[in-house]
Amino acid sequence: MGLGDKISNKAEELKGKGKEAYGDATDNERLEAEGKADQAKANTKQAGENVKDAFRD
Repeated sequence: MGLGDKISNKAEELKGKGKEAYGDATDNERLEAEGKADQAKANTKQAGENVKDAFRD
């Protein structure tokens, strides 16, 4: 997994932040929760990438 995956993970995290912010601004708890879940998923994927990178070196 390479740079493309890292970019994809960051994009997913940013999408989640946007959803969370929009949900918060509109008092939409479901959308806010979805945004937090998207961020958590992206962060988990990124942590996996970091572990893989650590073993490559």
